[in-house]
Amino acid sequence: MHASKTTVVLANPHPVLGSTEIFRTFNYAPAVAAGGLLFVAGQIGIRVDGTIPDSVEEQIDLAFRRLGAVLAEAGLDFGDLVELVSYHVDIDTQLAAFREVKDRYIKAHAPAWTILGVAALARPSLLVEIKAVAATRN
Repeated sequence: MHASKTTVVLANPHPVLGSTEIFRTFNYAPAVAAGGLLFVAGQIGIRVDGTIPDSVEEQIDLAFRRLGAVLAEAGLDFGDLVELVSYHVDIDTQLAAFREVKDRYIKAHAPAWTILGVAALARPSLLVEIKAVAATRN
């Protein structure tokens, strides 16, 4: 018997994420709710038009905007986060900027946060990725 789960479905195109065709192409969901939690797939710093900014600050901000949009689609917001995992291609040069941007989005009820350095992300020009888990309100 499978546990009950609900998949978040986004409009295509989406006003914040742009094309959401990637979810169908690679057969994954932007988020899945199960067991009182919402598991959000990794969000990257990509613009609505599909371009990737050179600036790490802009990539971080876009990743948080995308995370916020997925949370909103599930009726949640940053205050519902219980876990945040950030992946950095270069932690030493990115962490201060990441903390600054994160603090603009996450004001109170801070989630647990894990910071990981990685060799690369899905595209060579990506510098940061954020995945998260939020508590649902059911």
